[in-house]
Amino acid sequence: PDSAIRRSKRVVVFDMDSTLIQQEVIDEIARHAGVFEPVRDITESAMRGEIDFAESLRRRVALLEGIPASAFLHVIDNLVYTPGAKQLCAALKQLGYRLAVISGGFTPITRHVRAVLGLDYDYANSLEVGPDGRLTGRTVGPIVTARRKADLLLAIAQQERVSPDQVVAIGDGANDLPMLAVAGLGVAFNAKPAVQKAAKYRINQPSLLSVLYLLGMSEQEQSQLLSATFLHNAGFAPSSEP
Repeated sequence: PDSAIRRSKRVVVFDMDSTLIQQEVIDEIARHAGVFEPVRDITESAMRGEIDFAESLRRRVALLEGIPASAFLHVIDNLVYTPGAKQLCAALKQLGYRLAVISGGFTPITRHVRAVLGLDYDYANSLEVGPDGRLTGRTVGPIVTARRKADLLLAIAQQERVSPDQVVAIGDGANDLPMLAVAGLGVAFNAKPAVQKAAKYRINQPSLLSVLYLLGMSEQEQSQLLSATFLHNAGFAPSSEP
């Protein structure tokens, strides 16, 4: 019965930083702009619980004022995808899943990741760009907090006409916990200790392909699926001849 429940999932929602990709995007932009250390200090303060995520994001984004928006192109050129991310997403699409990324990062990166991985939805924070093409140090629109991540997951489920029980959520950070909690299958992926403790399901393997085990697929089924996905993506249709 448990395996049947897992196989009923129809939507998979991913966190981005340290889940689909191996970097923290704001750190990469800050490093490129020469403000890595003060941004890191604010991040660490937030992790100690001294300031909340929204305030920490506002402070870190303020430090990016004056940076050309084209700095995102540098980050995109140097993105490192988590092992198995591309294969997992291709395999899930082959099975008919709908896929989303919901990130506390930034829209230029989530849009790119969505295109590369063939995702159906992407949500993240938007940075204001001035008429000179430089960041103003402010965000535009609602900040993607932990609560908003969970709300967006529920909105996607409603859009896809499935129940939250049919959604898988995968993330690594404390701001993913509400999202993991409202999903039918919430998975902590190589997560921080507090997240591992709170999440019902945990993956501590380098490859995201381990998610297929949690969906109830045997090793043989995974092998067949990945082979079929590779052939499909390479443009080979299955033969109808005996």
